[in-house]
Amino acid sequence: MIVDPQLLVAFVVTTAVAMVVPGPDMLFVLGCGIRGGARAGLLATCGVATSEAIHVALAAAGLTALFAAVPTAFNVVRVIGAAYLIYLGVQAIRGRGKLEMSEASDEVAGLGGRQAYLRGCLTNLLNPKMVTFTIALLPQFVSPQLGQIWLQFVVLGAILVAFEFLVDGSVGLLAGRIGGLLRRRRAVRRGLDVTAGAIFIGLGVRLAVEK
Repeated sequence: MIVDPQLLVAFVVTTAVAMVVPGPDMLFVLGCGIRGGARAGLLATCGVATSEAIHVALAAAGLTALFAAVPTAFNVVRVIGAAYLIYLGVQAIRGRGKLEMSEASDEVAGLGGRQAYLRGCLTNLLNPKMVTFTIALLPQFVSPQLGQIWLQFVVLGAILVAFEFLVDGSVGLLAGRIGGLLRRRRAVRRGLDVTAGAIFIGLGVRLAVEK
């Protein structure tokens, strides 16, 4: 196996939950779809996915070299990543339901398809939270014992990008209806935030205590 099966399942579940919960990327894509139509929403998703692929490639190149040169660095990154996941969980629970549609829609007024792609790419590429998230999250699901660390990063990165297209791409295509649901059904968003927060905290604790 290229990736540890248990870690792969945990990664898929974590990524799915993280993608489904409305966040800045989803709201940006949603705003593009509402303002510029389905094509703009889909191209905005392509832009976000492109920047995610770049983040994963940079993380894979840098962390693979670091883990090879300093084996103990993996444990350091693991502990930092676990703490970050717990932080994300606490923040999700504390800020449940507070993310507003207007935060994204105001930024994308009048964007065409090409502009939506470039804005999605640049916004996510220059987002320090995305850098931290990539560096903190992906190594938690890499097993040095299996070797070929870079290839494990490629597999995980491909899954991350696939979820981006599946979830946010669908949001962009169905922007009008989904936009109304996200604006009106705050209780649903609160439930998703609490669920995501609990999963992140549980995963962070598990990663912190395991050897």
